[in-house]
Amino acid sequence: MRIVIASPVPQDVADRARIEFDAVLSQEQELDSEALVAALRSSAARGVLVSSRQKLDAATIAAFPETVKIIATCSVGFDHIDRKAARARGIIVTNTPDVLTDATADLAMMLLLCAARRAKEYAAVMDAGWRRRFALNEMLGVQPSGKNLGIIGMGRIGRAVASRARGFGMHILYHNRHRLPDDEAIGARYLDTIEEMLPQCAFVSLHVPSAGSPVMTRERLHLLPRGAILINTARGDLIDEEALLAALASGQIGAAGLDVFRGEPAFDLRFGDFPNVFLTPHMGSATVETRNAMGWRALDNLARFKEGGHPPDALDY
Repeated sequence: MRIVIASPVPQDVADRARIEFDAVLSQEQELDSEALVAALRSSAARGVLVSSRQKLDAATIAAFPETVKIIATCSVGFDHIDRKAARARGIIVTNTPDVLTDATADLAMMLLLCAARRAKEYAAVMDAGWRRRFALNEMLGVQPSGKNLGIIGMGRIGRAVASRARGFGMHILYHNRHRLPDDEAIGARYLDTIEEMLPQCAFVSLHVPSAGSPVMTRERLHLLPRGAILINTARGDLIDEEALLAALASGQIGAAGLDVFRGEPAFDLRFGDFPNVFLTPHMGSATVETRNAMGWRALDNLARFKEGGHPPDALDY
């Protein structure tokens, strides 16, 4: 069974793909839709491996040759794939859950700490040469310890963030579709609604899938105590960005740490104008260990299909 890998992957993943699947690799750059379809047609591939940065819309999937029977995405999310179009073609779609948890939770805590402790401003001072001392009342950040962190979405990543935040002496509140059993919540306090939770939070971190409409609306941003800090490593469409920009400008939101945006990679450059907004370019899974694990898990799904079995991470239509 031959596959096309449409995005550059770590070398260990590429080596395995060549051996197991006689893979057609694109190690120099990601294939756009036209190039991907051409590669699938010329290779008679039965499977394709893509990243979350590659959009497989209905038109692209409709153009796939009949040989293609499985799409393996190296991501937890799959909103970049038109699953209705895949189902219409009888194409299986798989993702890579679980393996991103620790790396994404680590990044969420990095963003929280960098936003709270004014890391962007400190870095600018050092880059400029730091030639004057600061008084005791200058460049003061916010200490996370003793503060309430509200987590919206207590899945694997949300719980991993909660575990890390406890190490910094934070108190954890959470809202989830369902209340967790006590042994899974590990001391975090459940709130029935987001509206009930937000006024009690000095920090909020988002860990839910795309919802179709913003979770953090203007109204919810204004439920937070003035100066609260917002963290997002989940999906860009969870935040009303215009409302967040206004809340940052007014001081309602004291700082933010953002890894995801609505217009990726062409995100709203106005966020960069704020010294109290720490930004990263959707890099939650960007560790050697995690990217290898993602690639291997995607190949595991392809291998199961190749052997005639049902891939363990196949998505339900």
